[in-house]
Amino acid sequence: MEPVDLFVIGGGVNGCGIARDAAGRGLSVTLAEMGDLASATSSASTKLFHGGLRYLEYYEFRLVREALIERETLLRAMPHISWPMRFVLPLHKGMRPGWLIRLGLFLYDHLGGRKILPGTRSLDLRRDPAGRALKPDYRRAFEYSDCWVEDSRLVVLNARDAEARGAKILTRARVTGAKREADLWHVTVERGGATETHVARALVNAGGPWVSRIITDTLAQPSTEGIRLVRGSHIVTKRLFDHDRCYFFQGADGRIIFAIPYETDFTLIGTTDQDHQGDPSAARCTEEEQDYLCAFASDYFAKPVTRDDIVWTYSGVRPLYDDGAKTATAATRDYVLSLDTAGAPLLSVFGGKITTHRRLSEHAMEKLAAFFPKASGPWTAGVALPGGDFSVTGFEDLVRGLLADYPFLAPLHARRLARAYGTEARTVLGAAKSSADLGRDFGATLTEAELRWLIGREYARTAEDVIWRRSKLGLRLSAEEQAALSAWMEDECR
Repeated sequence: MEPVDLFVIGGGVNGCGIARDAAGRGLSVTLAEMGDLASATSSASTKLFHGGLRYLEYYEFRLVREALIERETLLRAMPHISWPMRFVLPLHKGMRPGWLIRLGLFLYDHLGGRKILPGTRSLDLRRDPAGRALKPDYRRAFEYSDCWVEDSRLVVLNARDAEARGAKILTRARVTGAKREADLWHVTVERGGATETHVARALVNAGGPWVSRIITDTLAQPSTEGIRLVRGSHIVTKRLFDHDRCYFFQGADGRIIFAIPYETDFTLIGTTDQDHQGDPSAARCTEEEQDYLCAFASDYFAKPVTRDDIVWTYSGVRPLYDDGAKTATAATRDYVLSLDTAGAPLLSVFGGKITTHRRLSEHAMEKLAAFFPKASGPWTAGVALPGGDFSVTGFEDLVRGLLADYPFLAPLHARRLARAYGTEARTVLGAAKSSADLGRDFGATLTEAELRWLIGREYARTAEDVIWRRSKLGLRLSAEEQAALSAWMEDECR
């Protein structure tokens, strides 16, 4: 078997980002993901490209600066799945003093060479619409910028772009073992009931919460680095306010949470920081975490948030590099890349955050550069992901164009397709002249034409892949509609 240059374990944002970067440099790449792409941590984030305002308190200036620069770099490359948002930070007498927050926001505005996003401003909550949903005690606030991102779609688009550049993407492919033989890795993969062997010149372990387990159990290698598994849980409620800005709330325990407009009719609240024990795939938002988030938000909103308002919860385990911090909140969000050269190279990825995935991928390739002298240099900055080849300010024009060319689409349907697929929405719709041309309607604007695109181009195999990762239509489809979709997917993908 002809060896590939790079074999990547893990189909989260870091694994797919590294595969894309490497393939674009001319390397041959195979990636194996044991489940669906983004099926763990990378689909369970707070869904923000942000610098990490609170990380300034822990003096993580390098991380914050890198993340702030990346916000706009990434925004230019994916204006369909990422867009600017404004965050309202109410001032609270019992929390951090206003002058300290203003100083932090001054640094936030200037550390990263901001060009697209507007800067910080002060708000009078007694007059600004953002104050209507809050208790009357909150009179002043600051408003600053960060960006939203559709996290699981980001992963899929990185995988698709890697594949378009020559990478091989294997989903539902579990790496069960790997060993060095001479200058090569021999990797054993279980896929579709069969066992395969792949040969590679270098191995990348981007297993996320499983990174340490892969080193010790799957690869049978010693490891000096450790990770701290931290569970971040979120709740989604019925819509709690009628504007498109987000809230940044400070808690008496020193933590912060966000309340973010979500999927038009909902509000996303999170996240928690709890040390996690056990299997990362078993992470769930506990009743205690739901109560904590409801109580936290109720300290600010005029109308209390209760468990009755919750329509969905999700939880993911973040594999933070273990820096010995006393609490999960204080643990570093920076990443560490560990290179083992005792034979064929092994690069293991510890930590990281979704905002810095592209830079992490570049740094990974820098670590491996000596082994691939013919590879080209960095290339991903500003290069559009599939569907993102339009300007940061061009989204509304894209929607208008879809409505003009496909007049049978409802405005919300056109907007959803534009957000998910960008300029590729036209390819999804094809030559359709009516709704009937899109095939079976599964509810909530999900059609057979879109499903065939997701199966054929985006690695989807189950209803869960479609309604909780490629989209969030699970919030809108009834139990009966979900069951019908599941049956159709099983039959189609059998």
